[in-house]
Amino acid sequence: MPPLRSAGTGPEAEDPGYAGEYRLEGRLGSGGMGVVHLARSASGLRLAVKVVHAEYAVDPEFRARFRQEVAAARRVSGAFTAPVVDADPDGERPWMATLYIPGPTLSERVKRNGPLAPEEVRRLAAGLAEALRDIHRAGVVHRDLKPSNVLLAEDGPKVIDFGISRPYDSELRTETGKLIGTPPFMAPEQFQRPREVGPAADVFALASLLVHAATGRGPFESESPYIVAYQVVHTDPDLTGVPADLVPLIQDCLAKDPEQRPTPDAIMARLPRELWQGGARRVEVTVPDDSVPTHVRVPPPREDAGEAPGSGPAPAPAPHPAPASGPHRRQRRRRRTPWLVSAGVATAVLVAGGTWALSRGGDAERPLQTRPTGASAGWRPWEVPVPEGATGACAYGGEALYCSARGLQAARIQTSGGSIVWRKAAASASAAASLAGGGETGPVPAPVVSGGLVHVLSPDGRTLSALEPSTGEPRWTRDVSAYPGRVYHAGDTVLLVAGDGTVTAVDGGTNKQRWQHGLGLPGHAKPVFSSYGSYGAGAGGPGQPVYAVAPAGQGQHRTRILALDPERGTTLWEWTADGDLTAVGAGTGGALFLTVPDRDNRVSAVVRYDPGARRETRVPLGAPLNVASSVARGDAVYLLSTDGGLTAVGEKRQLWRLDTSVANASGLVAADGDRVYFSAADGRLLAVDTAKGALLGQTAPRPARAGRGYVDLPPAPVAADGKVFGTAPDGTVFAVSADDPGRWR
Repeated sequence: MPPLRSAGTGPEAEDPGYAGEYRLEGRLGSGGMGVVHLARSASGLRLAVKVVHAEYAVDPEFRARFRQEVAAARRVSGAFTAPVVDADPDGERPWMATLYIPGPTLSERVKRNGPLAPEEVRRLAAGLAEALRDIHRAGVVHRDLKPSNVLLAEDGPKVIDFGISRPYDSELRTETGKLIGTPPFMAPEQFQRPREVGPAADVFALASLLVHAATGRGPFESESPYIVAYQVVHTDPDLTGVPADLVPLIQDCLAKDPEQRPTPDAIMARLPRELWQGGARRVEVTVPDDSVPTHVRVPPPREDAGEAPGSGPAPAPAPHPAPASGPHRRQRRRRRTPWLVSAGVATAVLVAGGTWALSRGGDAERPLQTRPTGASAGWRPWEVPVPEGATGACAYGGEALYCSARGLQAARIQTSGGSIVWRKAAASASAAASLAGGGETGPVPAPVVSGGLVHVLSPDGRTLSALEPSTGEPRWTRDVSAYPGRVYHAGDTVLLVAGDGTVTAVDGGTNKQRWQHGLGLPGHAKPVFSSYGSYGAGAGGPGQPVYAVAPAGQGQHRTRILALDPERGTTLWEWTADGDLTAVGAGTGGALFLTVPDRDNRVSAVVRYDPGARRETRVPLGAPLNVASSVARGDAVYLLSTDGGLTAVGEKRQLWRLDTSVANASGLVAADGDRVYFSAADGRLLAVDTAKGALLGQTAPRPARAGRGYVDLPPAPVAADGKVFGTAPDGTVFAVSADDPGRWR
């Protein structure tokens, strides 16, 4: 493709024809730092591409900030943001492409149609509180939340423009004397202590934004930004016209002291429950016919195309989620996402084979734990494209690897030599959704080996298919559209969680119902399950528990944990703990490990609970960590931070910390032999000695073609049979021996 180019001196002459491989079709908008163009991918997917002005492309400081914007946007991609599709922050003209989301900004909506109705404001508050919760869990502070940075899409508000956001642990600091933000929506500390701005500043901006939505003006108004700054720091807000039931909440969010402001979870707890339990994602607004969309998202499939209307989050854990509550979710990724489970909401941890781990994003990030037995004699490393140009996500079962990727429903690969036994292309509608980002935006979920069959969730999250392992032919399918993002596996049991919290357990081999009931957690949010190491050898089995972790509502900061028999649905034991805890995994003797978040959703301590002795032990960390992934093994927990730091915490103390220099990593995988594995965004597979806290080795990068060399949420590797299997951005699945990572290539 032709490179970005500039000719002449006028503003239009600066417009390039392409950004990477994307042809730019027209301007969507222009700002001080760059221009946003409408573009299309080779598949026809519409994108919004932000291209930096040429004058800023030569400024090293601006490039650093743009890299940070790309990194922040990638970390929070999910249900409430415009997901990043591609970017090149190091190109001659830096650019970033996100999915195009049709719909006006909140600023445009209020300007053209006037203030929102009270019910619309309440829904907007619920959706944006959930958005901030996920953004903060990803370790990011937006710092410029304002009406023009909120898109009103059909399925809810979307937060955009992370141009001045930064991770909590970022080394890029605000310069002395330089204020960054938009005065009417800046918090007092942004004027007074810009280097100390944290998540509470976004809560202040959220309240200001809601006042604007309800009244058409902000809580602090003046034509002079200097007077606005004085009012923000020293005077009370003007809340005239705000719905009366929202005034106390908004007043608390506008507290001058950031420590006095509620967290996004606390905001959600104070809103009517129906707004955020399934309803917060749909903000009903009137979209003017002449509104100019600024970003893009693919609409849900049409009914006449053979798909049910609507869409759901990416498959489990979407709670990509649910990545579960706390910083483990990428969120993201998880996601969420989306995952991890919503933190004001409940999280549940599914266990199988006696070992499990917390996942933060989607199935592509889910840690898979098996027992390596040593590579067989004469075995050699291999790699194979499945398919070429798409990053896959894999699971192990019975001497074979089962992988899914964009456009590929599933493929079976023999672990002995890498030969592909069969592959099944995704159905046309599913393939289109997959190209759009796996049921909208998330990573493609890995298959699950359950009940002797290979389970594959469609990219839109509506259909669960069980395939015959030897041929790939379907054995049964099930409509799971009533459980969007809430389909989880625990060994040979599939758990389906309805919107009212009712759990239906299905036999993974026969598709027959095993049991159905609510978990009975009065005073707690409904359970939202997240899947864990329930794949591969030894997964599942009678009597092996799953854990439902449910934080209490209304800001009580108590967590209820239930150990359940997934086959019968009976409760094995219960425990209530202080704090909004997040489960990490089961260790020696069935001890349960959990993490404790601080106010900024950083992990501040690790909890070990022994159900036999009914004893709880808490180990505080030397410094809070922005945890992206975690896993339990034996008597220790391993926490991978967003800055690449890997920390080991034992029963009584912190054991060691290793700087891996991998800032965007997959979920952790723990295996026998004192090993932890994870993947980097450039396709590297890394191995760490957990006994010594030392890097044992890593493979060479496997980036994709120019301009598409990295993935946002790398799928977790798979460890089995003395081998480690990884997937890379170049579309390959590869296998290396677990015996000597120092020889990896």
